[in-house]
Amino acid sequence: MIFDVLIIGGGVSAMQCALVLGSAKNKAFAADKNIGIIMHQRASHLQDALFNNVLGLPPKTLGKDILIKGKEQLATLYPDVQQIENEKVLSVLNIKNGYQITTNNATYSSKIVIVALNYSKPFTIEGLATFIEPHGSANTSKDRIQLKNKNHLIKDGLYCCGTIAGCRSQFAIAAGSGASVATEILTIWNNNIPTKIHDKV
Repeated sequence: MIFDVLIIGGGVSAMQCALVLGSAKNKAFAADKNIGIIMHQRASHLQDALFNNVLGLPPKTLGKDILIKGKEQLATLYPDVQQIENEKVLSVLNIKNGYQITTNNATYSSKIVIVALNYSKPFTIEGLATFIEPHGSANTSKDRIQLKNKNHLIKDGLYCCGTIAGCRSQFAIAAGSGASVATEILTIWNNNIPTKIHDKV
């Protein structure tokens, strides 16, 4: 399948990015866009998280529940966003007009790729190794990594968000990073008119 944008990751930044992109599907500039997310959640740091300090989340919210409910929210509100389960990305390689993404089970093409994985080693996705550098905002003793980027952009058509983009490992920061990338893409789709999506009562 050919995507207009394919997100790699199933954590906070990835799902927030997908939610914002999905919420624009009723706009003319996004109506025909194919959006996908490879829900790689096995290594998510949310698995063991407990949240008491996130605006809008009830105290004692568990990260493992957010992983489940986030997928349900995305599927219920924005079913046009294709969720790809139980696949691990092996490579992201340049092709004409975009990227070829190979997993352990399939091969996809996408005009835009967003890498939204966590900042832990090992990071073994072929095609991205040259962009790896030490994480600029993490405790050096933890030996975390990030992908070289400028305001989330690695190179044309290739973005990153969340901790792998150099953000600190904080729920609200990761969510904001994912939303930021989504609005950058929506802006591109909307003839470079600065774009954000808000629902209103």
